Amino acid sequence: MPQVTVTRRMHFNAAHRVHNPALSDDENRTLFGKCNNPNWHGHNYVLDVSVRGEVSERTGYVMDLAHLKRIVEGAVIDRVDHKNFNLDVDFMQGTIPTSENIVVAFWRLIAPLVAPATLTRLVLWETANNYVEYDGR
Repeated sequence: MPQVTVTRRMHFNAAHRVHNPALSDDENRTLFGKCNNPNWHGHNYVLDVSVRGEVSERTGYVMDLAHLKRIVEGAVIDRVDHKNFNLDVDFMQGTIPTSENIVVAFWRLIAPLVAPATLTRLVLWETANNYVEYDGR
């Protein structure tokens, strides 16, 4: 049976401060620059969620993208939209909220929920010019 990958694009807004509490304030400012603003800063994030699987003979789908949207909304979007990653997001507590760490945390929440499809790739756009990709490895 053919394996096909489908992707759903999602949007959310969130704030964060990139800060390592093990470093001094000067080290944090030097390392993270304006991303270390003590009064936070925000992004209009874009999240691309890709799943792969067999095309169903019954539906013609790998996965109903409306169903994938509901999964991702419940697992992550509703928990992070218009929130502060440092203060409001339980699954990010104790983690420096870089885009790299955020996308790995999202993977852990979404991957178990998409069966029988398989989560193959997450792309998190922090800005129009900056994004991170994660494929579970």
